[in-house]
Amino acid sequence: MCSKKGSVPFNGTKEQEEALLKVIAELKSEKGALMPIMQKAQDIYGYLPIEVQTIISNETGIPLEKIYGVATFYAQFNLNPKGRHRISVCLGTACYVKGSGDIYNYLMEKLGIVGGECTPDGKFSLDACRCVGACGLAPVMMVNDDVYGRLTVDDIDGILAKYE
Repeated sequence: MCSKKGSVPFNGTKEQEEALLKVIAELKSEKGALMPIMQKAQDIYGYLPIEVQTIISNETGIPLEKIYGVATFYAQFNLNPKGRHRISVCLGTACYVKGSGDIYNYLMEKLGIVGGECTPDGKFSLDACRCVGACGLAPVMMVNDDVYGRLTVDDIDGILAKYE
């Protein structure tokens, strides 16, 4: 379950923590182990909350600031949970010129969240991206792995209804 940033309670299970500790024990002595540990941690938890980063820090001896720096530098890492349906709106030049900014703004209003957040029911999360390589279909939005192109704001409600 996820909600707005800053109010997301951490709900890690004992099984998840045991899986993480096992991964850390297996990898921590290897050179360059931080990235693989963080990737596996995100696989286990779905994101990298401060609680998980702290476990990694405590178990590896790597300062928490460094782990946080890596987590915020690389786009592959998420500090907040993602919804069951991950919406990504392309704000690259071709899409933006054709109206993707309006689509993004409408989604924020409709879902009651801003980019990087997740709806309180955990159903949808919203992010912007720079290019999905489908410029000929601009403006483009993805929901999970489904690509929707040549969109207008009027198309959004019907698309979201498919995922209700």
